[in-house]
Order: sequence, then structure tokens, then C-alpha cells
Amino acid sequence: MDSKRHQTLQMADILDKAMLNSQATPQLSLDYPEIGLKQAYQVQAAGIEKRMNRSEKLLGIKMGFTSRAKMLQMGVDDLIWGRLTSTMQLVEGDRVSMQRFIHPRIEPEIAFRLNKTLKGKVSLLEAMDAVEAIAPALEIIDSRYANFKFSLADVVADNSSSSGFVLGQWCSPKQDISNQAMVMEINGKPVQIGSSSAILGNPWRSLVEAARLAAESDICLEAGWIVLAGAATAAHPLCTGDHVCLHTSSMGQVHLHAGE
Repeated sequence: MDSKRHQTLQMADILDKAMLNSQATPQLSLDYPEIGLKQAYQVQAAGIEKRMNRSEKLLGIKMGFTSRAKMLQMGVDDLIWGRLTSTMQLVEGDRVSMQRFIHPRIEPEIAFRLNKTLKGKVSLLEAMDAVEAIAPALEIIDSRYANFKFSLADVVADNSSSSGFVLGQWCSPKQDISNQAMVMEINGKPVQIGSSSAILGNPWRSLVEAARLAAESDICLEAGWIVLAGAATAAHPLCTGDHVCLHTSSMGQVHLHAGE
């Protein structure tokens, strides 16, 4: 095994242990300052491989940095992505234990379910034709790093902070989702109000970009997969006892309870 591969596996092991123990770890880039974006995605893949060896199943991918404001905040000019697995999917309405997270935050999203494969450069129409259903969704992000502080490479290696998600009722993709009102309430109080237009101007564009970015790692978006388009608003801290509900214009709603 060459030294770079060994280093990649070391970093994946650090993040995997932090996730399993729900215990924060220092940024990888502090001890591995040479880590770049390409290696960060390799660390991400190695970490997911560990989880699949523990019988998790790959369900799809999530997109990140899908708003111009977030790109500017992080000083980047492209999106990032992470993987969704079976243990990350939560049952709507169930209580999810906060003990599995370190410093969780929650975001309102739109989810796509594919019925065709997408890979590489695809048109907007091709992307839309590959979707059999859409749903409102909530994503829990939970950086494994201390103080929620990280570089671009750090966050990508850490599966782009993706830690859990819950889906609402699947519905027809024929409706207009370019400007869905999205109101996220916690304990009955609106905490984030936005529009799906914040997701690259139109959430469908996120699916086009998902196919492109995944192809750079020689991955295709497979039929049956779920793709989370990206957050429509800023993330909000999630605390024990919180009841979170996302209301949308025409896609319905989705909710979850944060338990002990």
C-alpha cells in the first residue's frame, strides 16, 4: 500500500471513530495540511466503505453549498456532495436519539427519487426525465470536527457533514418546484423561512450538477437513488425535545422529533 493510500485510510478511520463515538475530533487539515479536495473525496469514499462493510446500504447522495451565499462564505466556486446511507434515513415522525450526534443542525431540503441512471454532463430535461417522484425533506448535518470548524477539504472528507435525513410523502415531479415557499418550524415557531429558488435558482439544476460531480469520482446516479438537492435556508441548531416541521407550498410537509 502506498503512503498516500495509507494516509487516506488513517483519516477515514479518525472520522469513522468520531462518528461511532459521537465525539468531536480536531480538523484533519491541522495534522494533514497537504490534504486537497481530491484526497478528501477519497477519504469520504473510504469512510463510506467502512460503513457498508458494517451492512449499511448506499441510498443516494446529498448536495452541499448550493447557495451563492454559502459558496462565498466558504470561499469556493463549486458545489460539494456526500453520500446517503441506510442508517442515515430516519422514519418520519419517529423520535431520533440526539446521542448519535455531536452538534446537530437541521436544514429544509427537496428530495428527488430517480427511476433512470444519470452520469456526467446531462441536460436539465434529461435530469427531469430521470425523476419519478419528489418530496419535502429535512437533513441533519453534524460535523465531526470540534467547534463545527473546518476547511473545504475537511468537510468533504467528513461526508460533507451529512448525518441523517427524513423524507415526507413522495409526490408527482410535474409540479413547479422552482419557487416553493419553505417554512421550517421548531416547536411551532418559524425559525427559517425561504424559497426553493435559493437552491441554485432552481432545485432541478442541483440534480444536473449532482450527475456531473459524482461522475468526477466515476460514480453514476443510479435508478432508485435519492438525491437531496441542497438547503433552501441556513441550518438551525437541533436540540433534545425539539419537534421540527417543514411546510412547503404544494409538496406537503415533513417532520421529526429530537429525542434523548
